[in-house]
Amino acid sequence: MASKAKTYRLESEIDKCRVECNWKKALELAKQGALKSTDLASVVNLLQSEATLEEYIEIHDPTNEENVLTARQALCEANEMLRQIASSSSQFKEQALLLLAKLQFCQGFYQVCLTTLEPVDLTAIALRESEGNSFKNTRMLYMVAESFAIKGKCLEKTKSSLKTKFKLSERDDEIITCYEIAGDLAFLCLQQRDKRPNTPQSMSPSSDSNNFIVTSLIEMAIKQVPAMHLKRGDEVKCINRYREMLRAVESRFAHDIRKTLALELAQLLLRSCSNSSYKPIDLLARGLNLKAPKPCVYSSEKLFIPKTLDEEVLLLLLIAEAVATREAVLERNEETHELTLTNITAIYDLLALVLVKRAQFGRLTESFEKAMRFSFQEFHIWYQFANSLISSSKYAQALPVLTECHRLAPQNWCVCLQAAQLCYEHLQLNQQGVEWSQTAIKCKVPKHQSARAHMALGIGLCLVAKDSRLNAERQKLNQQALDAFILAHELDPQDYLAAFHLALQYANLRKINIAIDYTKKSLELRSDFIHSLHLLTLLLSARKQHEEAMTLIQAALEEYPDNLSLLMTKAKLEKVVLGPEEALSTYQKMLRIWKDMHEQDVADDGSDSKSKARDKSTWDKRSLAQITLNEFSERGSGSIRAESYAASRMEKALSDLASSMNSSFQPRVGPQRSWVIQAQIWLNLAELYLSLNQVQEAQSCVQETFQLFPHSVYVFFMRGLVYEHKGCLSEAKTCYENAVSVNPTHTKSLYHLGIVLHKLGDNRLAEKTLRDAVNLDPCFHKAWFVLGTVLEATCQPEDASHCHLMGTNLESTCPVAPFNVIQRVMT
Repeated sequence: MASKAKTYRLESEIDKCRVECNWKKALELAKQGALKSTDLASVVNLLQSEATLEEYIEIHDPTNEENVLTARQALCEANEMLRQIASSSSQFKEQALLLLAKLQFCQGFYQVCLTTLEPVDLTAIALRESEGNSFKNTRMLYMVAESFAIKGKCLEKTKSSLKTKFKLSERDDEIITCYEIAGDLAFLCLQQRDKRPNTPQSMSPSSDSNNFIVTSLIEMAIKQVPAMHLKRGDEVKCINRYREMLRAVESRFAHDIRKTLALELAQLLLRSCSNSSYKPIDLLARGLNLKAPKPCVYSSEKLFIPKTLDEEVLLLLLIAEAVATREAVLERNEETHELTLTNITAIYDLLALVLVKRAQFGRLTESFEKAMRFSFQEFHIWYQFANSLISSSKYAQALPVLTECHRLAPQNWCVCLQAAQLCYEHLQLNQQGVEWSQTAIKCKVPKHQSARAHMALGIGLCLVAKDSRLNAERQKLNQQALDAFILAHELDPQDYLAAFHLALQYANLRKINIAIDYTKKSLELRSDFIHSLHLLTLLLSARKQHEEAMTLIQAALEEYPDNLSLLMTKAKLEKVVLGPEEALSTYQKMLRIWKDMHEQDVADDGSDSKSKARDKSTWDKRSLAQITLNEFSERGSGSIRAESYAASRMEKALSDLASSMNSSFQPRVGPQRSWVIQAQIWLNLAELYLSLNQVQEAQSCVQETFQLFPHSVYVFFMRGLVYEHKGCLSEAKTCYENAVSVNPTHTKSLYHLGIVLHKLGDNRLAEKTLRDAVNLDPCFHKAWFVLGTVLEATCQPEDASHCHLMGTNLESTCPVAPFNVIQRVMT
């Protein structure tokens, strides 16, 4: 009895070694037992052959036909031993036949392999070995799974002898059945392996259980079923098979397979399904092979079941991402790590596709943040991360990421221009933007790309010039910008943007005729470009062709009916052509458009996922209405958003101080850009009311703006304008001084402060203030006229005459709104 117990324990140890794919140890144990028990003597040859075969397969992929000749040479001895066992009456005959068939498959003898498997009832063995929870049956179950995969592949290799379509179809059904059973048994086997006790030895990295891998035969069988369904044009069965396999209870040995299946199903759903044709998961659907054992599947009332196409695709990609990121972090092998990163790149590209469609930029950014742990030198992932940050409006964080992208790809001019655009349009780092543009120029790129780089340089120089306090420096920078725009246009004469910026620069230099020529050139290249249409309108008004300008802007508004920037210019044109009363209806329309935009903004801002569906018309309306606030900003007219970064910080500091000292003032909830636009409309409307001598209405408009931005430069300015209109010069002077204290470059405040000081009799200070105004904006003709009047009062007739002449010349080319209201765009 003791001898039998020892033999049983030894057999159990051998079985465990086979389950763990520790072939050498299993063979050593069998040889040791053979010396003591004749019952174990017959298993030595079987294990010897199995070890030879499995160790060969670990190195040579049996599904690759290039390895056939190598197998015929390397497996001769194993072949003979297995034949002897298979032809005997040994208790290991079944296992010998399965291993022999596997060996013959490796050697490319497909028909012989089928003949070997013919007397073996694989289904019966699978049912027998899958009963109960005995761990010793796991190896046999896995062998049966591989045998089904081998049978399917052999049937596929030998089907060329079939002549009729009916027989070919029957053969395909049989192949699919074999592959499907192989996959199901493999999942069941892996689930059984997970039931083994987690001893400290088995959990250690050096444990022999880590020898186990899912063989290429099983991987081939799992992938072939959906591939064959897809080849036959049956996408529904293909999708259902993917879903069935993914519903199998998770196993730590099947993570990589699950990642691959999830990624492939996500790609298939995106490629073949639409929202209308999508069919949700049916939890009752199972495979056709109900006689064969099935793996355990997740089944619970608490399961999350995707209801839409986007939900299922997103769920699949998140599963794939979770597995792939874990593998990338743990994997140290360079070759495998590169393959893992390739898969991860595909996953993140699809995630970007799905999440961007649903405007979930924040969630996408979180995914890329996790990817940074293993993407040190991966340009594509870093670049996608930068784009996701930009889409999430995290511009300050995006710039360092783009800097890293430039380090990884120094010749990528697009990265440089994107960084320059961030500096210009969002971060007010104009000098840094100029440096990025110069870096882009140095990249070795084709002419049309170099043209865009020079255009970006010109834009940066214009912005730096605008912030400059010295007139000589400003003129120098503007000339350099003009040279950059000219070169950009010469490098790519077909670029409408280069022509537009060249026209805008000539317009700012008051070379109206040349500016009109280049604007028309830009419109020839792209007739619907809104900024060129706007610029041409202002150029016509500068020529005093106000009726033609009105006709053009009305035509532009037919194309872009909700564009607030165009509507603002239209209102100013209406004030000149038709009178101030006519402009009121345009401002009322602007407020209605703002209300619609604001409600949509609040709805989006209140949604955690921002996943509400937006139709194209809604997006078009908002993209055209919410033009970047530079279009409302001008040095001569003032702005809610101060022209300089220092001034904007001053405004914010004052607002924070007000909210801390006065609990009754709290910033409005919702997107700030929306409140800024509303404030700008109110203040322009207040200016219109003053021109109609409706002081009370103007005060109401200013009060509305004060509730939004109590310490804005423009609020101080408009309050001063109201006081000046009422004749309260001392109060007006205080308001204008407050405005200049917050933003010393606000030329309209300086201009009106000069007028008030002149009226109060302080001509010396008025002269100094007005000279500051014309130094900041040499094209401000009204300031030149008033400066001339002040100089006359101080007995400086020659200088006064020069100032009046400057004012007259500038007035002849003055548009209804400054050219600077048009944004300098890069794309």
